[in-house]
Amino acid sequence: MHRSDTSSRNPRRRSLLALVASVVAFGLVGFANLQPAAAQKKYELKIATVAPDKTPWADLLKKYKLAVEAASGGRIKVRIFLGGTMGDENETVRMTARGEISGVGASTGAVASLVEELMAIEIPFMFKDAKEADYVLDKFLLAPMEEAFKAKGLVLVMWSENGFRHFGANFPIAKPSDLKNKKMRSQESFPHIEMWKALKASASAIPTTEVTTALKTGSVQGFDQALLYMVAGAWHSSITHMTVSAHIYQPAVITFNKAWFDDLPPDLQKIVIDEGRKIVRSGRSAIRKMNPALVKIIKSAGVQISTLSDAQRAEFVKMTAGVNAKVKGRSTAVKATVELIEAGLIEYRAKAKKK
Repeated sequence: MHRSDTSSRNPRRRSLLALVASVVAFGLVGFANLQPAAAQKKYELKIATVAPDKTPWADLLKKYKLAVEAASGGRIKVRIFLGGTMGDENETVRMTARGEISGVGASTGAVASLVEELMAIEIPFMFKDAKEADYVLDKFLLAPMEEAFKAKGLVLVMWSENGFRHFGANFPIAKPSDLKNKKMRSQESFPHIEMWKALKASASAIPTTEVTTALKTGSVQGFDQALLYMVAGAWHSSITHMTVSAHIYQPAVITFNKAWFDDLPPDLQKIVIDEGRKIVRSGRSAIRKMNPALVKIIKSAGVQISTLSDAQRAEFVKMTAGVNAKVKGRSTAVKATVELIEAGLIEYRAKAKKK
Protein backbone atom coordinates (compact mmCIF):
# COMPACT_ATOMS: atom_id res chain seq x y z
CA MET A 1 0.00 0.00 0.00
CA HIS A 2 1.34 3.43 -0.95
CA ARG A 3 2.15 5.63 2.05
CA SER A 4 1.27 9.28 1.58
CA ASP A 5 3.87 12.01 2.24
CA THR A 6 2.43 13.72 5.28
CA SER A 7 5.17 16.38 5.26
CA SER A 8 3.89 17.71 1.95
CA ARG A 9 0.50 18.34 3.56
CA ASN A 10 2.01 19.89 6.72
CA PRO A 11 3.31 23.42 6.14
CA ARG A 12 4.72 23.63 9.68
CA ARG A 13 6.73 20.46 9.22
CA ARG A 14 7.98 21.63 5.82
CA SER A 15 9.29 24.82 7.43
CA LEU A 16 11.06 22.86 10.17
CA LEU A 17 12.72 20.55 7.64
CA ALA A 18 13.85 23.54 5.59
CA LEU A 19 15.40 25.09 8.68
CA VAL A 20 17.27 21.86 9.50
CA ALA A 21 18.54 21.65 5.92
CA SER A 22 19.78 25.22 5.99
CA VAL A 23 21.68 24.59 9.23
CA VAL A 24 23.35 21.51 7.74
CA ALA A 25 24.25 23.44 4.59
CA PHE A 26 25.65 26.27 6.68
CA GLY A 27 28.06 23.76 8.20
CA LEU A 28 30.16 23.55 11.27
CA VAL A 29 32.20 26.64 10.42
CA GLY A 30 29.16 28.83 10.41
CA PHE A 31 27.97 27.24 13.63
CA ALA A 32 31.31 27.94 15.26
CA ASN A 33 31.10 31.57 14.25
CA LEU A 34 27.79 31.84 16.09
CA GLN A 35 29.38 30.73 19.34
CA PRO A 36 30.36 33.32 21.95
CA ALA A 37 33.99 34.50 21.70
CA ALA A 38 34.73 32.86 25.06
CA ALA A 39 33.92 29.46 23.58
CA GLN A 40 36.28 29.89 20.61
CA LYS A 41 39.68 28.23 20.55
CA LYS A 42 42.53 30.12 22.23
CA TYR A 43 46.06 30.28 20.81
CA GLU A 44 49.43 30.93 22.43
CA LEU A 45 52.17 32.82 20.60
CA LYS A 46 55.64 32.34 22.09
CA ILE A 47 58.24 34.78 20.71
CA ALA A 48 61.93 34.46 21.63
CA THR A 49 64.68 37.06 21.20
CA VAL A 50 68.20 37.65 22.47
CA ALA A 51 67.34 41.32 23.07
CA PRO A 52 67.39 42.18 26.79
CA ASP A 53 64.54 43.86 28.61
CA LYS A 54 64.30 47.66 28.59
CA THR A 55 65.64 47.96 25.04
CA PRO A 56 63.81 49.26 21.93
CA TRP A 57 63.53 45.67 20.65
CA ALA A 58 61.88 44.56 23.89
CA ASP A 59 59.58 47.61 23.81
CA LEU A 60 58.61 46.83 20.20
CA LEU A 61 57.70 43.24 21.06
CA LYS A 62 55.70 44.34 24.09
CA LYS A 63 53.81 46.83 21.93
CA TYR A 64 53.12 44.06 19.42
CA LYS A 65 51.91 41.77 22.22
CA LEU A 66 49.38 44.34 23.47
CA ALA A 67 48.14 45.10 19.95
CA VAL A 68 47.65 41.42 19.02
CA GLU A 69 45.92 40.51 22.28
CA ALA A 70 43.58 43.48 21.99
CA ALA A 71 42.77 43.00 18.30
CA SER A 72 42.14 39.27 18.80
CA GLY A 73 39.84 39.88 21.75
CA GLY A 74 42.06 37.70 23.90
CA ARG A 75 41.94 34.72 21.54
CA ILE A 76 45.74 34.97 21.14
CA LYS A 77 47.92 35.08 24.25
CA VAL A 78 51.43 36.38 23.50
CA ARG A 79 54.42 35.38 25.64
CA ILE A 80 57.79 37.08 25.07
CA PHE A 81 61.08 35.46 26.08
CA LEU A 82 63.79 38.13 26.29
CA GLY A 83 67.54 38.09 26.76
CA GLY A 84 68.28 34.78 25.07
CA THR A 85 66.42 32.78 27.72
CA MET A 86 65.24 30.36 25.03
CA GLY A 87 68.68 30.16 23.39
CA ASP A 88 70.94 32.02 20.98
CA GLU A 89 69.65 33.58 17.75
CA ASN A 90 70.53 30.71 15.41
CA GLU A 91 69.19 28.20 17.92
CA THR A 92 65.84 29.95 18.36
CA VAL A 93 65.46 30.35 14.60
CA ARG A 94 65.82 26.56 14.24
CA MET A 95 63.44 26.01 17.16
CA THR A 96 60.85 28.14 15.38
CA ALA A 97 61.25 26.22 12.13
CA ARG A 98 60.78 22.95 14.05
CA GLY A 99 57.67 24.28 15.80
CA GLU A 100 59.18 24.11 19.30
CA ILE A 101 58.31 27.78 19.71
CA SER A 102 55.87 29.71 17.56
CA GLY A 103 57.98 32.77 16.78
CA VAL A 104 61.33 34.52 16.96
CA GLY A 105 62.63 38.05 16.61
CA ALA A 106 66.15 37.84 15.20
CA SER A 107 68.70 39.48 12.94
CA THR A 108 68.59 38.63 9.26
CA GLY A 109 72.10 37.23 9.70
CA ALA A 110 70.72 34.57 12.04
CA VAL A 111 67.60 33.81 9.99
CA ALA A 112 69.83 33.43 6.93
CA SER A 113 71.04 30.18 8.51
CA LEU A 114 67.72 28.81 7.17
CA VAL A 115 66.49 31.37 4.63
CA GLU A 116 69.74 31.76 2.71
CA GLU A 117 68.42 34.52 0.46
CA LEU A 118 68.67 36.93 3.41
CA MET A 119 72.45 36.83 3.35
CA ALA A 120 72.28 39.00 0.22
CA ILE A 121 71.21 41.95 2.38
CA GLU A 122 74.36 41.80 4.51
CA ILE A 123 77.04 42.16 1.87
CA PRO A 124 79.52 44.76 3.18
CA PHE A 125 78.92 48.34 2.01
CA MET A 126 75.80 47.37 0.04
CA PHE A 127 73.76 50.30 1.42
CA LYS A 128 74.97 53.85 1.84
CA ASP A 129 72.26 54.85 4.33
CA ALA A 130 69.08 53.68 6.01
CA LYS A 131 66.81 55.31 3.41
CA GLU A 132 68.30 53.12 0.70
CA ALA A 133 67.81 50.04 2.85
CA ASP A 134 64.18 50.86 3.67
CA TYR A 135 63.34 51.43 0.01
CA VAL A 136 64.82 48.11 -1.10
CA LEU A 137 63.46 46.03 1.79
CA ASP A 138 59.92 47.37 1.57
CA LYS A 139 59.51 47.75 -2.18
CA PHE A 140 61.75 45.04 -3.66
CA LEU A 141 62.29 42.31 -1.06
CA LEU A 142 59.15 41.91 1.05
CA ALA A 143 57.08 39.78 -1.36
CA PRO A 144 59.98 37.57 -2.58
CA MET A 145 61.14 36.97 0.99
CA GLU A 146 57.60 36.01 2.05
CA GLU A 147 57.81 33.15 -0.44
CA ALA A 148 61.35 32.22 0.57
CA PHE A 149 60.30 32.02 4.24
CA LYS A 150 57.31 29.80 3.42
CA ALA A 151 59.60 27.37 1.61
CA LYS A 152 61.48 26.91 4.89
CA GLY A 153 58.39 26.44 7.06
CA LEU A 154 58.34 30.04 8.29
CA VAL A 155 56.14 33.11 7.86
CA LEU A 156 57.71 36.56 7.52
CA VAL A 157 55.65 38.83 9.73
CA MET A 158 57.61 42.08 9.61
CA TRP A 159 60.97 43.72 9.12
CA SER A 160 62.56 45.33 12.13
CA GLU A 161 65.85 47.03 12.88
CA ASN A 162 69.28 46.21 14.21
CA GLY A 163 70.98 48.96 12.24
CA PHE A 164 74.38 49.55 10.69
CA ARG A 165 77.22 47.56 12.19
CA HIS A 166 80.46 49.17 13.40
CA PHE A 167 83.86 47.90 14.56
CA GLY A 168 84.64 47.58 18.26
CA ALA A 169 88.01 46.36 19.54
CA ASN A 170 90.83 46.69 22.04
CA PHE A 171 92.90 48.52 19.44
CA PRO A 172 92.16 51.36 16.96
CA ILE A 173 90.77 50.50 13.51
CA ALA A 174 91.25 53.11 10.79
CA LYS A 175 92.37 51.02 7.81
CA PRO A 176 92.01 47.39 6.69
CA SER A 177 95.60 46.53 7.66
CA ASP A 178 94.74 47.29 11.29
CA LEU A 179 92.69 44.08 11.31
CA LYS A 180 95.35 41.79 9.84
CA ASN A 181 95.70 38.64 11.96
CA LYS A 182 93.57 40.15 14.75
CA LYS A 183 91.28 37.75 16.63
CA MET A 184 87.79 39.03 15.85
CA ARG A 185 84.34 37.71 16.59
CA SER A 186 82.17 37.06 13.55
CA GLN A 187 78.46 36.51 13.40
CA GLU A 188 77.63 32.97 12.31
CA SER A 189 76.80 34.10 8.78
CA PHE A 190 78.52 33.56 5.43
CA PRO A 191 78.90 37.22 4.28
CA HIS A 192 80.24 38.20 7.71
CA ILE A 193 82.84 35.42 7.71
CA GLU A 194 83.86 36.30 4.14
CA MET A 195 84.20 39.97 5.08
CA TRP A 196 86.65 39.14 7.87
CA LYS A 197 88.60 36.89 5.49
CA ALA A 198 88.82 39.71 2.96
CA LEU A 199 90.16 42.00 5.71
CA LYS A 200 92.71 39.28 6.63
CA ALA A 201 91.47 39.08 10.22
CA SER A 202 91.57 35.85 12.22
CA ALA A 203 87.84 35.57 12.86
CA SER A 204 85.83 33.05 14.88
CA ALA A 205 82.07 32.55 14.54
CA ILE A 206 80.74 32.89 18.10
CA PRO A 207 77.08 32.99 19.24
CA THR A 208 75.91 36.34 20.62
CA THR A 209 75.34 34.89 24.09
CA GLU A 210 79.04 33.93 24.36
CA VAL A 211 80.72 37.09 23.08
CA THR A 212 81.08 38.90 26.42
CA THR A 213 82.94 35.94 27.90
CA ALA A 214 85.14 35.66 24.80
CA LEU A 215 86.09 39.34 25.10
CA LYS A 216 86.84 39.11 28.82
CA THR A 217 89.02 36.03 28.41
CA GLY A 218 90.84 37.49 25.41
CA SER A 219 89.90 34.72 23.03
CA VAL A 220 88.76 37.54 20.74
CA GLN A 221 90.04 41.11 20.59
CA GLY A 222 87.05 42.72 18.94
CA PHE A 223 83.85 42.41 16.91
CA ASP A 224 81.42 44.27 14.73
CA GLN A 225 77.90 45.02 15.90
CA ALA A 226 75.06 47.51 15.69
CA LEU A 227 75.07 50.21 18.37
CA LEU A 228 71.83 48.97 19.87
CA TYR A 229 73.05 45.48 20.69
CA MET A 230 76.59 46.65 21.44
CA VAL A 231 75.14 48.54 24.41
CA ALA A 232 72.26 46.19 25.24
CA GLY A 233 74.65 43.23 25.44
CA ALA A 234 77.27 45.34 27.29
CA TRP A 235 79.88 44.44 24.68
CA HIS A 236 81.14 48.01 24.79
CA SER A 237 82.33 47.50 28.36
CA SER A 238 85.04 45.11 27.13
CA ILE A 239 86.65 47.28 24.42
CA THR A 240 88.81 50.40 24.27
CA HIS A 241 88.04 51.63 20.73
CA MET A 242 85.02 51.88 18.43
CA THR A 243 85.09 52.88 14.78
CA VAL A 244 81.90 54.24 13.25
CA SER A 245 82.20 52.33 9.99
CA ALA A 246 78.60 51.51 9.00
CA HIS A 247 79.94 48.67 6.89
CA ILE A 248 76.95 46.28 7.02
CA TYR A 249 73.30 47.25 7.29
CA GLN A 250 71.49 44.59 9.27
CA PRO A 251 67.72 44.56 9.57
CA ALA A 252 65.91 42.09 11.77
CA VAL A 253 62.68 40.15 11.33
CA ILE A 254 59.86 38.68 13.31
CA THR A 255 58.97 35.31 11.88
CA PHE A 256 56.52 32.56 12.88
CA ASN A 257 56.40 28.82 12.46
CA LYS A 258 54.25 28.25 9.36
CA ALA A 259 52.33 25.27 10.79
CA TRP A 260 51.40 27.34 13.85
CA PHE A 261 50.33 30.23 11.62
CA ASP A 262 48.34 27.96 9.28
CA ASP A 263 46.40 26.61 12.26
CA LEU A 264 45.04 30.08 12.99
CA PRO A 265 41.63 31.06 11.59
CA PRO A 266 41.91 33.56 8.70
CA ASP A 267 40.85 36.50 10.86
CA LEU A 268 43.62 35.83 13.38
CA GLN A 269 46.19 35.32 10.62
CA LYS A 270 45.32 38.78 9.37
CA ILE A 271 45.65 40.26 12.85
CA VAL A 272 49.13 38.91 13.60
CA ILE A 273 50.43 40.13 10.22
CA ASP A 274 48.65 43.49 10.14
CA GLU A 275 49.53 44.46 13.72
CA GLY A 276 53.18 43.70 13.00
CA ARG A 277 53.36 45.71 9.81
CA LYS A 278 51.68 48.68 11.44
CA ILE A 279 54.70 49.17 13.69
CA VAL A 280 57.53 48.60 11.20
CA ARG A 281 58.23 52.28 10.59
CA SER A 282 57.81 53.34 14.21
CA GLY A 283 60.12 50.52 15.30
CA ARG A 284 62.83 51.56 12.89
CA SER A 285 62.44 55.20 13.84
CA ALA A 286 62.64 54.53 17.59
CA ILE A 287 65.89 52.59 17.25
CA ARG A 288 67.51 55.09 14.88
CA LYS A 289 66.65 58.01 17.13
CA MET A 290 68.55 56.30 19.93
CA ASN A 291 71.85 56.10 18.03
CA PRO A 292 73.32 59.44 19.25
CA ALA A 293 72.49 58.51 22.85
CA LEU A 294 74.02 55.06 22.36
CA VAL A 295 77.26 56.63 21.10
CA LYS A 296 77.34 58.80 24.24
CA ILE A 297 76.87 55.73 26.45
CA ILE A 298 79.76 53.98 24.72
CA LYS A 299 81.96 57.07 25.02
CA SER A 300 81.10 57.49 28.70
CA ALA A 301 82.44 53.97 29.31
CA GLY A 302 85.88 55.24 28.31
CA VAL A 303 85.79 53.94 24.74
CA GLN A 304 87.66 56.07 22.19
CA ILE A 305 85.39 56.70 19.19
CA SER A 306 86.49 57.54 15.66
CA THR A 307 84.67 57.74 12.33
CA LEU A 308 85.99 56.55 8.98
CA SER A 309 86.77 59.37 6.57
CA ASP A 310 85.62 59.02 2.96
CA ALA A 311 89.15 58.00 1.95
CA GLN A 312 89.40 55.42 4.75
CA ARG A 313 85.98 54.05 3.90
CA ALA A 314 87.01 53.68 0.26
CA GLU A 315 89.90 51.43 1.38
CA PHE A 316 87.51 49.11 3.20
CA VAL A 317 85.10 49.09 0.24
CA LYS A 318 87.93 48.10 -2.10
CA MET A 319 89.23 45.40 0.25
CA THR A 320 85.82 43.75 0.68
CA ALA A 321 84.55 44.15 -2.90
CA GLY A 322 84.99 40.45 -3.66
CA VAL A 323 82.44 39.40 -1.02
CA ASN A 324 79.60 40.30 -3.40
CA ALA A 325 80.65 37.66 -5.95
CA LYS A 326 81.19 35.04 -3.24
CA VAL A 327 77.70 35.61 -1.84
CA LYS A 328 76.21 35.43 -5.33
CA GLY A 329 77.99 32.14 -5.79
CA ARG A 330 76.19 30.51 -2.89
CA SER A 331 73.12 29.58 -4.94
CA THR A 332 70.86 30.68 -7.77
CA ALA A 333 68.33 31.99 -5.24
CA VAL A 334 70.91 34.08 -3.37
CA LYS A 335 72.29 35.46 -6.66
CA ALA A 336 68.79 36.48 -7.74
CA THR A 337 68.25 38.25 -4.41
CA VAL A 338 71.53 40.17 -4.68
CA GLU A 339 70.55 41.27 -8.19
CA LEU A 340 67.11 42.33 -6.92
CA ILE A 341 68.77 44.50 -4.27
CA GLU A 342 71.09 46.00 -6.85
CA ALA A 343 68.11 46.81 -9.10
CA GLY A 344 66.34 48.48 -6.18
CA LEU A 345 69.39 50.58 -5.39
CA ILE A 346 69.71 51.70 -9.01
CA GLU A 347 66.06 52.79 -8.99
CA TYR A 348 66.33 54.58 -5.63
CA ARG A 349 69.56 56.39 -6.52
CA ALA A 350 68.15 57.49 -9.87
CA LYS A 351 65.10 58.98 -8.13
CA ALA A 352 67.25 60.62 -5.46
CA LYS A 353 69.46 62.18 -8.12
CA LYS A 354 66.46 63.85 -9.79
CA LYS A 355 65.33 65.53 -6.57
